[in-house]
Amino acid sequence: MLVITYKKESREKRHASLRKRIQGTAERPRLAVFRSSRHIYAQVIDDLRHKTLAGASDLGLERLDDEDKKAAAKKVGAAIAKKCLENGIDKVVFDRAGFKYHGRISALADGAREAGLKF
Repeated sequence: MLVITYKKESREKRHASLRKRIQGTAERPRLAVFRSSRHIYAQVIDDLRHKTLAGASDLGLERLDDEDKKAAAKKVGAAIAKKCLENGIDKVVFDRAGFKYHGRISALADGAREAGLKF
């Protein structure tokens, strides 16, 4: 019997496995990242209170026509870090949501680190 595993199902399995180990608290909330084919989104979440503390995406940022998705992801990382620092959050737990840590995911993380967020 042939078993076909789809990309989305595999990512969701990896995400469930990661979420067993990662939890955001008030002192160190979770920086959750979602990547679609066109856009990238980031949220800072306190899992104990079930509250989203900050959010950013490339939908709200100015994007140049010739700019690639990695540069936009880096801007999103800097934007989420700025919002976190304004709210008094300087340490987070990075939740890549089952996505591989390369390309846009690592660019977002680098942008957040360069803007002053620690993880």
